Amino acid sequence: MNPDAPASIAGSPEAPEWLSARAAELFDQLAMIIADMGIASVSDVGMLAMAASRLEEIEICTAMIEDGGRTFVSGVKYDDEGRIVSQQIKGHPAVAQRSEAMRHAQSLLVEFGLSPAARSKVSVSKPDEKNPFAALG
Repeated sequence: MNPDAPASIAGSPEAPEWLSARAAELFDQLAMIIADMGIASVSDVGMLAMAASRLEEIEICTAMIEDGGRTFVSGVKYDDEGRIVSQQIKGHPAVAQRSEAMRHAQSLLVEFGLSPAARSKVSVSKPDEKNPFAALG
């Protein structure tokens, strides 16, 4: 740990107003997880909001892909009798959008130690354990 690192502001982060209702739910879930890990701070609102927004985007893109498929047909050409003579199959734009959102969300979640490998690199100050028998002595 860096002994000269600036201290974070104590307290529970709250979802900013600009988040959608679903992103605010995701924000609250993430905030609860990092609070349980002992690393929650109001200093992290922006990063948590971005992560929640990206997670929502993943959900939206996934729904679009499930509804419309991973590909679509474009540039269909027909002959004089109405038979298809050529067509192009293209990737659904939501596939690339979801992939980018996943990469960004992963990098944001790693910042909070929310992957097994990242968690091993996060240090948390643990409160001093009190000896329950100290008062007896």
